[in-house]
Amino acid sequence: MGAAGSHLLRLRRMPHSCRCFLKHRPLEGFHAERIIPAESFAGNHIYVTNGVIAFDYHGYSGRERLLDHHRRGWTSHSAGWHCTIEKVDFDLLDTAELNQRKMLGPDQYLYDAVLRARRFLQRIDHAEAAARALRIATA
Repeated sequence: MGAAGSHLLRLRRMPHSCRCFLKHRPLEGFHAERIIPAESFAGNHIYVTNGVIAFDYHGYSGRERLLDHHRRGWTSHSAGWHCTIEKVDFDLLDTAELNQRKMLGPDQYLYDAVLRARRFLQRIDHAEAAARALRIATA
């Protein structure tokens, strides 16, 4: 796996890009949601959404498309996989809160995970990417 691939792999496992998104608000009207797999299944994931489009380490997409993609991926590996979706009601940068939910906090990653997340967000034209995702989601 190349450097870009390993960077995405690290970013995938950390909710810090979503927390930085909510803190710096490149677009208004978004909140964080969490995919919580049923007991004994893997597949926890956090993304931000306005209810129609969503943003995660892949970038912007339709919310339903993101959820379908996630479900298809996990059900292909784990028969019977299912989940619930909840609005995030905890601090995505608080290590104790994240550890309680079986996720790593920003200080548990090599180097500065929050700085990496901010740099990732700065490389995106949020207005253009969100508009494109909205056009696709509502077509």
